[in-house]
Amino acid sequence: MWGRGLIAVMVAMEALDAGLNTLSKAAMREGMNDFVFVVYFNALALLLLLSSNLIHYRKKPIPKLRLFIVFRIFILGLLSCGVQILMYVGIGYSSAAMASAMNGLIPGFTFILAIITRMEKLNLKVRSSQAKSIGTLVALAGAYFLIFYQGQAIVSTRSSSPSILGTLFVSDWIIGGFLLVTSSVLFSLSFIIQTWIIKEYPAELVVSLIGCIFVLIPSAVVAVIVERDVSAWKLRPDLELLTIAYAAIFMVTIRGVVDIWACRTKGPVFVSMFKPIGMAFTVVMGVTFLRDTLHIGSVIGAALIALGFYSVLWGKAEEAKMVEDGSGISQLDSSPDQVPLLQNI
Repeated sequence: MWGRGLIAVMVAMEALDAGLNTLSKAAMREGMNDFVFVVYFNALALLLLLSSNLIHYRKKPIPKLRLFIVFRIFILGLLSCGVQILMYVGIGYSSAAMASAMNGLIPGFTFILAIITRMEKLNLKVRSSQAKSIGTLVALAGAYFLIFYQGQAIVSTRSSSPSILGTLFVSDWIIGGFLLVTSSVLFSLSFIIQTWIIKEYPAELVVSLIGCIFVLIPSAVVAVIVERDVSAWKLRPDLELLTIAYAAIFMVTIRGVVDIWACRTKGPVFVSMFKPIGMAFTVVMGVTFLRDTLHIGSVIGAALIALGFYSVLWGKAEEAKMVEDGSGISQLDSSPDQVPLLQNI
């Protein structure tokens, strides 16, 4: 019964995540500026994190911070700022469905970066390494399909556009795809930095609070430079305000707590394997509420990314079994420094 309940909660988290992507796209269509959205979202998140820290540490001292830890959190904050800006600008250019699909690239990119930084070892004679390597290549092929190949429309809820508008749409789609891929790379790189931080300073709330400050400052600077129109900074009590509140509350509180709880209960592989479900939720919401057009290229690309995603996860699961059995310690790096496949920024 507990297992079914946990699965239901994780599926609900992916549905809420898909809702955030869909809601942000809808708000952007109504005029919400993506750069301003990132600033307001982090400002509200900072208030929530500050309140959480005050409550958590009201009867005990905050762990001592060292300068090198602050510097690492600063780097993490810059990466997180890049992830958020690129992701939401990418959603503005493309679609919420593409953003959810590109999340499937994160385990593969994390695997590559972990090899480069020697947090993981690659032995192509071992099935787990073969699965992760092939899965990464398949997922990248899926990303290529998503960006460069659309094909015929499977579900179309819009009237046909003139050719010049269609050309502009394809151009925006490619730009959005590249922005989302870059966001996934930075997201994966942030896992490396986050692993180094948590190993030396295991105080998640403090790290999140300081990291949020280092996200808010550069995102505000970028937004001020890019968006000079004062009216874009005016909060409207409509879909825009709802999206900002949804993003801050859901991303900082509910999802963060549930992910940590599930990771402690079942491990990061269990949490990660639900990500492709988010693609299905986002596609349904996009077609239903945003009147998005579903193309065959998007279906093929998303399927390849999901296939590659599960191949990487299968490889990680095989590694865990080999370490538990004691049969693969010589080939695999079983140290606690290995990069988790899913964490929150």
